[in-house]
Amino acid sequence: MEDTPQEAENMRLRSRLVIALTEHIESSGWTQSSAAERLGVTQPRVSDLMRGKINLFSLDALVNMVVAAGMHVEMSVRAA
Repeated sequence: MEDTPQEAENMRLRSRLVIALTEHIESSGWTQSSAAERLGVTQPRVSDLMRGKINLFSLDALVNMVVAAGMHVEMSVRAA
């Protein structure tokens, strides 16, 4: 779907973070308003997240929200 392998990898990483965040928000029973407060973003931003609008989020923004949610990101790099 993406034009380059780099864009595809970036999208893959962002989608994994979005999934982790939405699952965490849902399992914690947070409302969008309470999630926004905890994550340091606006409620419309959480709405975008919950609707899977991956293209609206950078890796940096998603990592910041993951950490604000009390989670930890681990990364591994290997040959393609």
